[in-house]
Amino acid sequence: MKMEQGIRLNRYLAMCGAGARRKVESLIAEGRVRVDGKVVLMPGYRVDDTVRVTVDGIPVAPEEKKYIVINKPSGWVCSVSDAFDPIIVDLLPETCRQYRLFPVGRLDRESEGLLILTNDGEFAQEILHPSKNILREYHVLLDREISRREIRLWMAGTELDGHFLKPLNVRVLEKEPGNRWVSVVIGEGIKREVRRMAQSIGFQVSMLVRKRIGKMELENLPKGEFIEFSRSELWRAIRSGRKI
Repeated sequence: MKMEQGIRLNRYLAMCGAGARRKVESLIAEGRVRVDGKVVLMPGYRVDDTVRVTVDGIPVAPEEKKYIVINKPSGWVCSVSDAFDPIIVDLLPETCRQYRLFPVGRLDRESEGLLILTNDGEFAQEILHPSKNILREYHVLLDREISRREIRLWMAGTELDGHFLKPLNVRVLEKEPGNRWVSVVIGEGIKREVRRMAQSIGFQVSMLVRKRIGKMELENLPKGEFIEFSRSELWRAIRSGRKI
């Protein structure tokens, strides 16, 4: 891959898996990064694929980027390591695990549904940033029937731990058991947001499934199975729609 105009050194290091922006800029400021043997202290220094870049004397090169969508089953945690519970990347074959994949946004241990795994930090930030307006839809099974008044109460939003949590839409689904399944659509995610909103109006969540990210919908992909995309294919699925 020829980088004709070159790219900023801090971005190049992030592409190599050296860390997020703050970490790689610290590496540069500490004089630990060399380009063709010379210490470079400027994050904006331009490099291309003809130069040799080292960190602490070790050569680095951009990692191959991976983009995976998995149907997360309950019981698995969205983490790259955990001392007690199985982690989501362990559902992938060995050939995928070498790429240091991480989840883009989390589903808690008990939750299921669509989850993106990647090693592309810039892509992950774009997906999660509120300015991109990528909505998430969850199908939620409640512990009891919900009334129209309680739907309106949920839609009004609630203050929790300094955050005002307000869904974009809540509606009852035509699924059995009746009046217990609801669709909840949110914009930006806060930890356990849907469960906490339900609890604030007196409900417990019996099951939670993320059914949609942007316009990409979960339809037939079995639990624990995954599909690998290119970056452009995944963006197209999220922005233009695809059932998986």
